[in-house]
Amino acid sequence: MTPEELSATIAAALRSLVARGAFAFDGVLPDQVVVERPRNREHGDYATNVALRLAKLAGMSARDLAETLATELKGYDGIADVSVAGPGFINLRVAAAAQGEVARAIVTAGSSYGDMDALAGSKVNLEFVSANPTGPVTLASARWAAMGDSLARIMQSCGADVTREYYFNDAGAQIDTFSASLLAIVRRQPTPEDGYSGAYMAELAERLLASHPELADRPDAEAQEMLRAEGVELMFGEVKSELHDFGVDFDVYFSERSLHESGAVDAAIARLRSSGLTYEAAGAVWLRSTDYGDDKDRVIIRSNGRPTYICADAAYYLDKRARGFDKVMIVLGADHHGYVGRYRALAAAFGDDPDRTLELIIGQMVNLLRDGEQLRMSKRAGTVLTIEDLVDAVGNDAARYALVRYSNDSPIDIDLDLWARQSSDNPVYYVQYAHARLASIERNAEQLGFAPELDRFDPALLVHEREGDLLRALATFPSVVGTAADLREPHRVARYLEATAATFHKFYDEARVLPRGDEDVADIHRTRLVLVSATRIVLAGGLRLLGVSAPERM
Repeated sequence: MTPEELSATIAAALRSLVARGAFAFDGVLPDQVVVERPRNREHGDYATNVALRLAKLAGMSARDLAETLATELKGYDGIADVSVAGPGFINLRVAAAAQGEVARAIVTAGSSYGDMDALAGSKVNLEFVSANPTGPVTLASARWAAMGDSLARIMQSCGADVTREYYFNDAGAQIDTFSASLLAIVRRQPTPEDGYSGAYMAELAERLLASHPELADRPDAEAQEMLRAEGVELMFGEVKSELHDFGVDFDVYFSERSLHESGAVDAAIARLRSSGLTYEAAGAVWLRSTDYGDDKDRVIIRSNGRPTYICADAAYYLDKRARGFDKVMIVLGADHHGYVGRYRALAAAFGDDPDRTLELIIGQMVNLLRDGEQLRMSKRAGTVLTIEDLVDAVGNDAARYALVRYSNDSPIDIDLDLWARQSSDNPVYYVQYAHARLASIERNAEQLGFAPELDRFDPALLVHEREGDLLRALATFPSVVGTAADLREPHRVARYLEATAATFHKFYDEARVLPRGDEDVADIHRTRLVLVSATRIVLAGGLRLLGVSAPERM
């Protein structure tokens, strides 16, 4: 019996009581109730506070409602015991046979276990990374690559139609600085102030010179334009390659330059002006964004007649909405807090409800540590640490897991010595080792002549305390995934995997799965092997949601 099934059972018991006149209810009874695992295992397998929540509408004290409901539940199949605690908490123990059915359900569902339709019908545009194509993928961008891709996977498993999108700035001052820096390298001149440097820039300039030796003789303006166009293309190709190697690919790569060239920016400005939401002051055109909750009005056209960056944001938002996305989600770094009010104001100015159509996720920075000291220098990118630095040090799996293991709003210090270690104190190794151990048990069982067989599975045999712990852990996987999707917190899946791996190891230490020596294969061995298979499926599924491999041998 899963938590969801137990929740539905309790809701059905409430409906039955009201239908029989056990108490009157002034409201609509819930289809599901909150069911949680108590901190103290002695209190039972699950607990609910539904009596506390519904007592007023039932016209009873919470304790009396809890006692009434507990008496009713004692007659339901799959429930072994019910007790009332405190002011009205209900503690429940699930019968071993009912609880063991979780393993059957998981093996039957296979890799689809944990999938649900909670977000079915929603069309989401998830924009993340979106770094300027002026250098390698930085460590901060690597975090949003791991987090964004994991969130997309989790939301898709909950039924959402998610488009991964990368918005690249191929227009504006930073691209001008990038091309000017390349020109300086080609001309053997000093790098411009605030320009781009590092080994990667020298490598890029050499590639461009090799393919265009005539650059040396071209006028500066002409040479810089060629360097801009081809330099951005080459650099962005490198960014795509780095992200692909990291297991992150995008459905759409959207060019900012295209918004200007297509007239979309001018159209967005015209729409704002025609709405009566703009005014002129100090020679510039301003948007009345404070009318929509922003902390200040924003300039949309400078006094020199050029649009500000907010205009491209406006055009891009409208483009996404025109493509049919009902939710525009954007993952931004810690230095973008000021964008929240501005984006929300734009959405509202266009007649949307930003609480419904727009969601901005702000995250914190990442530091790399070695020997307890913070690293500050990259071999290839100068002072900016990159995804390459992290992956070279710990590998792809550890890098992705380390970047997604923590809440988005928490800064991360990644200890490279820890994450490169093949030991149980390395979280990703710990989870992957559990999966490999499970796969090894299945291989060994096959050599002994038996495999997980549902028609010979007897859930009533799973009465060992550690079996119950593991079954309850496996049963919560769908709700963990659902919560991670709702709260946009992929780290919940990582922490769940670690806890479940620990629960499995305790089970394996105390409950023997395979027969020893000349011992015959018994029903308990066959039944526990199904539990092993179910555990492997869940760990593999959770790792897959994080973009991390599930090795069968280590």
